[in-house]
Amino acid sequence: MSEPREIELKLQAEPSDLARLQEHSLLQHATQDETILTAAYFDTDDQRLRNAGYSLRVRRQDGRHVQTAKAEGDGLIERSEWEQEVAGDALDREALARTPLAALLEGAEPRRHFSVVVERTTYLVKQGQSRIEVALDRGRIETTEPGTTALPVCEIELELKSGEAADVFALAHAVATLVPLRLGVLSKAERGYRLTEDGVAQVRKAEPVPVREDMPAADAFRAVAHACLRHMRQNEDILLEGRNADALHQMRVAVRRLRSAFSLFGDLVADPQGDRLRADLKRLTEPLGRARNLDVFLSATLPAERERHPDEPGLLNLEKHLEAQRTEAYEAVQAMLRSDEWRTLILDLVAWINVGPWLRAEDPDTVQRLRQPASDFAANVLARRRRQVKRRGRDLDRLSPEERHQVRIAAKKLRYGAEFFAGLYTGRKAAKRHKAFVKALSELQDHLGELNDIATGHELLDDLTGADLRAASTLFAAGVTAADLEARTRKLLSAAAEAHEELLDLKPFWR
Repeated sequence: MSEPREIELKLQAEPSDLARLQEHSLLQHATQDETILTAAYFDTDDQRLRNAGYSLRVRRQDGRHVQTAKAEGDGLIERSEWEQEVAGDALDREALARTPLAALLEGAEPRRHFSVVVERTTYLVKQGQSRIEVALDRGRIETTEPGTTALPVCEIELELKSGEAADVFALAHAVATLVPLRLGVLSKAERGYRLTEDGVAQVRKAEPVPVREDMPAADAFRAVAHACLRHMRQNEDILLEGRNADALHQMRVAVRRLRSAFSLFGDLVADPQGDRLRADLKRLTEPLGRARNLDVFLSATLPAERERHPDEPGLLNLEKHLEAQRTEAYEAVQAMLRSDEWRTLILDLVAWINVGPWLRAEDPDTVQRLRQPASDFAANVLARRRRQVKRRGRDLDRLSPEERHQVRIAAKKLRYGAEFFAGLYTGRKAAKRHKAFVKALSELQDHLGELNDIATGHELLDDLTGADLRAASTLFAAGVTAADLEARTRKLLSAAAEAHEELLDLKPFWR
């Protein structure tokens, strides 16, 4: 089997958008081909390949059978693949002999788990100095289990055949000006595996980032940023279907992780274009914060108040008022996610991450730092961020809310950094220290987060004074709630200060 690196950008679309795109001159003058692709995906019963980050298929096309093994990589843009023509639909074990899958499948009998059937129309397009295959796929993913609902497939794949990766992103922008597109972050194999589970889109937490010790710092940033985009996009799709507090929380976490990655890598990835993208990301995602604050208050703070004061009638009016505000906040989130500006920003981000000016630095010192081992870069960053948490957190229980917020930001970035670089510390001793460090850091972050929720709750209640709440009892209930929040603050401050000391007593795992 060959071992090329596949450079491919996947975009989600609607069927009507694909039809519109086919009528455009961008594709009408390109070389066109139409075919039916039928692919069977294989794995062991315990899904060894999936768990190791591989997929294996046999695809039938135009009377030929091609067996392809792929490494999922970081889930975006580039991955390894091994491809070879085989005799028929059955899996050819000999063709896997020179791939990493051979050892994984030793002593096991893979079976077909699901199939993908698509009508593919391909166009060979010239963009800049590159030749790019544009594949429009319409079809379905189905399992071997009877009665299982098939998943529809409707997507565009841009695969670089020759030339520069920058031209792939330029073409993606050209296509996105014609029809509304979203970045695709799940392969057909990933969607197929999920169909075998329940077929329902579920809220997704952050996944481990595939960083390695031999990876240069620039590639480590790309891996981190891609992981953040995957995390964000998977939860965005759920939010596009309707209100979901867990999906909103995870999408907000993904955005904050991405912004933290910008900060952690600092001037290594700094350029004017990146600065503009960071500012746009912060501005456009502000509605997520408003909706999340109301979610927390209505699902945690207010129910606790009703338990403490079951006979207080104003709490019900307060809840109704804030619920109306939450509805408006989610409408703002939906409007943002459906906007052309948001879709364009995501494409701009993935382009900048992969072919942005920061990668073309000419200064020898910057070039050397971009090429430094990820392990060296991580150790320096984590040590610096730990010192920041130590300095800002002195006398934590006597700090003002604004100063505590700065400690929380520093702790958050240190935790995200520890999570981003976890793959570099897999030895027994380092992994044990990493687990203890992240646990202690999480404890500190949880206490600081609760304090921040209290501060946010005060802000929500302060905003009520100018509102038409119809009943004075509602404002009285708001005052009672504010007093209870203040009482909780004193206990949390003591717990946060203790967690801060325990964190600093731990030996850093990166040394």
